[in-house]
Amino acid sequence: MDIILASQSPRRRELLGQMGLDFSILTPDIDEHMDRALSPDKLVEAISAEKAAAVQAQTGRDSLVIAADTVVVWNHRVLGKPTDPQDACRMLTQLSGRTHLVYTGFTVRQGKRAVTRSECTRVSFRGLTQEEIAAYVATGEPMDKAGAYGIQGLGALLVEGIQGDYFNVMGLPVCALGQVLKQFGVNCL
Repeated sequence: MDIILASQSPRRRELLGQMGLDFSILTPDIDEHMDRALSPDKLVEAISAEKAAAVQAQTGRDSLVIAADTVVVWNHRVLGKPTDPQDACRMLTQLSGRTHLVYTGFTVRQGKRAVTRSECTRVSFRGLTQEEIAAYVATGEPMDKAGAYGIQGLGALLVEGIQGDYFNVMGLPVCALGQVLKQFGVNCL
């Protein structure tokens, strides 16, 4: 079976590889608009479904497409990727000493059949100084990540604890994805 990851994310690529899947990568050409009328779980589900449909249209009916989207939510506000270093500092200041939610929506699609789900993980940050925030932003790591941090990198130094799927915070809820893949005849174990 031809499996395609509809993402450029190195983290998603790494996680699918850890699941033992042989896959190729094709980046969807969509506008990842944030419909603020949608709840965070519905937003990431909608974007992941749109990504999967766009790649499916490019590849044909037999390919199995996996797509995902992740957002960070604090105080009922969706935090996407920072637009610049100042935006990253603003986001990290908001998250400092608080608990926020990370939502990842994912879609597995083959032909007209598609299953879309989302996962939510609670992440608690320790209190951060402005100097720590500036130093972390200066590494460049926050710039391509929702909420301006990567839990799998230096951002781990900011996180006091999590409740839920660690891999969801990285951008792909591995356990839930494995269960959906079984519905398509792909058993990772």
